[in-house]
Amino acid sequence: MASVPVIPDSYNHVLAELECLDPLLSALRLDSSHLKCTCIDVSKRWLALGSSGGGLNLIQKDGWKQRLFLTHKEGAVSRVACCLYDEDYVAVATSQGLVVVWELNQERRGKPERIYISSEHKGRKVTALCWDTAALRVFVGDHVGKVSANKINTSKQGKATATFVMFPVQIITTVDSRVVQLDYLDGRLLISSLTRTYLCDTEREKFWKIGNKERDGEFGACFFPVGKNSGNQQPLIYCARPGSRMWEVNFDGEVQSTHHFKQLLSSPPLPVVTLRQDPHYTGSSCSPQSLSFPKLLYLTEHCVVTWTERGIYIFLPQSVQVLLWSEVKDIQDIAVHKSELFCLHRNGKVVHLSLLLVDRCVERLMRRGFWTLAARVSCLFQNSIVSCRARKNLPLDKLEHLKSQLDASTQQDITVQLEELISKLEPLDSACSSRRSSISSHESFSVLDSGIYRIISRRGSQSDEDLCSVHSQTFSEDERLKEFSVHHEDEQLELENISHASVVVEADRNETFLPFSIPLSFRSPSPLVSLQAVKESVSSFVRKTTEKIGTLHISPDSRGKHEAKEDEQLPELTLNPVASPQEENESESQNSQLPEEDHLRDLKAATAETIAKLQDTLVLLEPQCMRRVLQKWLVYLEEKFSKEHSALSVKKSGAVCAEEQRAVLEENLQVAPADRNPVDKAQSGVLEDSIKKENTDETCVSRSANGTDVTEPLGCDFRVSVPCTIEPDVLKDLVELTTLCFELRVFSCGSGEAEESSERSLPSAASGTLACRFLRSYFFLLDLKRVKQSIITTCATCPNVWETYIAGLKELTCHSPVALAMESEDMLKILKLLHDLGPWDDSSLLLAHAQRLYEKFGETALRPLIKFHPSVLPSDIKQLCRNDPAHFLAYLDSLVKSKPEDKRPFLLRSFLQPESVQLDWLCLAVSHDAPQRANTIDEDGNPRPRSHLFTWGYSQLILLLIKLPADFVTKEKMADICKSHGFWPGYLFLCLELDRRAEAFTNIVHLDDLSLLNGEDGSIPETIEEWKFVLHLARNHSPAFHHHSPQNRNAVSNGGSNFPDCITVESVALLLAKAIGPNRALPLLQECGLALELSERFTGVCEILRIAERRQRALIQSMLERCDRFLWSQQV
Repeated sequence: MASVPVIPDSYNHVLAELECLDPLLSALRLDSSHLKCTCIDVSKRWLALGSSGGGLNLIQKDGWKQRLFLTHKEGAVSRVACCLYDEDYVAVATSQGLVVVWELNQERRGKPERIYISSEHKGRKVTALCWDTAALRVFVGDHVGKVSANKINTSKQGKATATFVMFPVQIITTVDSRVVQLDYLDGRLLISSLTRTYLCDTEREKFWKIGNKERDGEFGACFFPVGKNSGNQQPLIYCARPGSRMWEVNFDGEVQSTHHFKQLLSSPPLPVVTLRQDPHYTGSSCSPQSLSFPKLLYLTEHCVVTWTERGIYIFLPQSVQVLLWSEVKDIQDIAVHKSELFCLHRNGKVVHLSLLLVDRCVERLMRRGFWTLAARVSCLFQNSIVSCRARKNLPLDKLEHLKSQLDASTQQDITVQLEELISKLEPLDSACSSRRSSISSHESFSVLDSGIYRIISRRGSQSDEDLCSVHSQTFSEDERLKEFSVHHEDEQLELENISHASVVVEADRNETFLPFSIPLSFRSPSPLVSLQAVKESVSSFVRKTTEKIGTLHISPDSRGKHEAKEDEQLPELTLNPVASPQEENESESQNSQLPEEDHLRDLKAATAETIAKLQDTLVLLEPQCMRRVLQKWLVYLEEKFSKEHSALSVKKSGAVCAEEQRAVLEENLQVAPADRNPVDKAQSGVLEDSIKKENTDETCVSRSANGTDVTEPLGCDFRVSVPCTIEPDVLKDLVELTTLCFELRVFSCGSGEAEESSERSLPSAASGTLACRFLRSYFFLLDLKRVKQSIITTCATCPNVWETYIAGLKELTCHSPVALAMESEDMLKILKLLHDLGPWDDSSLLLAHAQRLYEKFGETALRPLIKFHPSVLPSDIKQLCRNDPAHFLAYLDSLVKSKPEDKRPFLLRSFLQPESVQLDWLCLAVSHDAPQRANTIDEDGNPRPRSHLFTWGYSQLILLLIKLPADFVTKEKMADICKSHGFWPGYLFLCLELDRRAEAFTNIVHLDDLSLLNGEDGSIPETIEEWKFVLHLARNHSPAFHHHSPQNRNAVSNGGSNFPDCITVESVALLLAKAIGPNRALPLLQECGLALELSERFTGVCEILRIAERRQRALIQSMLERCDRFLWSQQV
């Protein structure tokens, strides 16, 4: 067998691709030829991928799940930077040079929003983005050398600051060439351009040039923070230089030394460990590499990483060493976080690499079951694995286990190499062998760095088997849960491996403890090894530890089921079989709190179990599964807080029949009225009366005039306050689950057929009634903002749900100063009181006062409410004015006009959620305060002449709505709405936008206004065919119009042929001559047969146009000659 090259022992690190991101890119559709990844950045939580289509994908690194998708209409995403100071912010640069800052609102579970847009670099290519490490400030550099600082103003700083304070863009400097890289640390900004590197003190506004020698090309620079054990040493700076060199610079910008890596890079490249191909190492040295490093990135504690078109290079600059370099082709950019590297290739592919010690890499490959690859890496790096440090993580038995997983028949070569490696691990030094002689031959051991001997037993005693079987079960479960948590695994392994003076328990083999007589402390995350002294026997330790595991490691699910079974079997007996004296004292001192805790114990357990189930991805993606989980939890909630259940629990012994009757009645109520016969109605009426008599405080059944059964609570009061003391954390979970029940329309905990799909099985009236009852019963446990949004989007057909919600808000605010002042004060004083009580963090309470104002003062109370935006939104006002849409339009128009013109489209677009709202509001706007349809549309459905000049009350609002971005289908629907109502300015705009130009020209001719054929909005004909079409329309339209439409001219006071800008053949011909010139216009008119219809005025205008054209050409010619003479004179 030929010998395989072995990597020298000086290399103990490797780049490994343990996770393939190709499925992720495929799911994001970033692997196509039309859409690809253009930029990348990474933080502790997010992986940010910008695309050529203007989208930004934010993927949560924990589990690689796509969490957010942010769109940009300003072009492709060219740069992205995640804020390390606060990961709730992301900065994006587009291809148009705009810089957009997003606030993700993950803490408040809100939607991401744009909080800042900078146009300082508009029209330029942004080449670098960098965040301040201690404040919300982003630095931007472009291709002409301009560097700016943008201080971000967010809602977290307070509403007043977010609304009234706008920080201007600060121009840091303008360097002499394109900005290659920006970096920031401790108040200083590092700017690397094509020629040199600059250091800027942003606080004192001082600038330094680093070094005296310039360079030409892309060279990076970065800060190098010192380690934790370096005392007060200041950070360093490393600047790339030509010829594989780096300057080491102090924090004041002074060059300390020059490091040369050219000769060091003559070593062969190390293979990248990947599942795509087997690692290969040549072992032959290459020629020294003279490279230019386009960027320098700080990696982990002592490393700097860079790349070229050939590969990735990782240096130890302080000791002037090359940690490794590996061949990775066509890298466009790299983002790093700790020891992780995310490489973006020029074809849009993203590769996730990790810088690992060789033994850690092999261990993780084995944990994931990649046995062949783990064996090949072990054989390539056998010199490193034989070292003492590597044997901590890869002891002899693990390598033997690796060998046993290989197929000896098909993998003979790698098996033989692995056997050779194992044989090298057998002989130890003399000191080790002398100590080993005192230990049984059935045991082996490894030596930790601290000098502690780890003993590995192979005798397999019964007690050891019990101990390790229990621990292996716990540890293997932990491993499965942490399979993708790389950093957590590192911390766990470090704790187990470098714990001083401790005995380490391994998960995959049995061990015995050394019979030392001194106590040893244990530092393990598992309670299994929490011994107090090693003097105790192993069997005693196993017994006690097993008892602890039995009491501490019961899962919440099994514990809840166990307690539920005990409650069912022994409802009146409470036992505490094992109680320590301390527990007895605590129970005596907390005797007064026991009834409260016992009262909510089942609810707490059910809440914890439900939250755990809802975190399962399979449940989250299935609304029906979520409903079933919530229905089971709702049983516990109703047992504790529902009025009906509390009453039944008191009268449980005497109300069994009433419960059965109630079940029958509720079953009947869920059936549509058309499916019930008169006998069923009579029986339900009898049941109604019996239940009313027995439980007057519960539910009454009333029948409306049309025969629909509606259930409503008799009492009008709401449960707006918590009936008992509940811990804040528990209350928070209860609010979350109760609100989720309302959003998913889980209003009942019964086990009928309506649970799995309550929205489809219940009629709208019955579903609305259940929602009203739910609101009244659990108003104190609802997130009022989310409930309001849910009512607006899902309960539009049930106005009683909104009325119930408003009634609850009124009940909640009935004792507020505003409610008391509503009786006697005037509107201005009430509005001033509302303003003084602000800011209104809870917009729902403000909505209750807005409802009171509207009920008392009507439409006049709505316009002043624009001052309280965004606490009160247009969707809220639309609900208040649902019986009179004209009032809502007046409010919306006033709100939009209160903003500057450039802000109005963004404001209006923020309200249009869902998108169907845009069409609804457009229909409202064209239907109110509008001209009569007969005045704008004739009998044939065509526009009446000059009807586009009519005044529309909400014309500005209509134009804003139709000019907002929307899909093609929505735009077509908008065009149909405008045409059907005769709003011709909007219809013409939409026809041109939808590229229906022939239809637009036809309607312009019908409107008979030549001013509409202008170039401002693109309505002027662009091709010869379009000019012919318009001329043909004008010839056919003019005679008929002048002959048949005197009545229309009288009906429309601003129409008719008396106006000088009417559309005639001659007026269109003059417009044609001005557009393409008289010399080209005349042959076209002759071709259309219209030359004889033109007057002498047309001939005179054409002659004037020819004269003006000749003079213009002569003027241009003379200017060119003067410029030519001037340039020749300068050369002489």
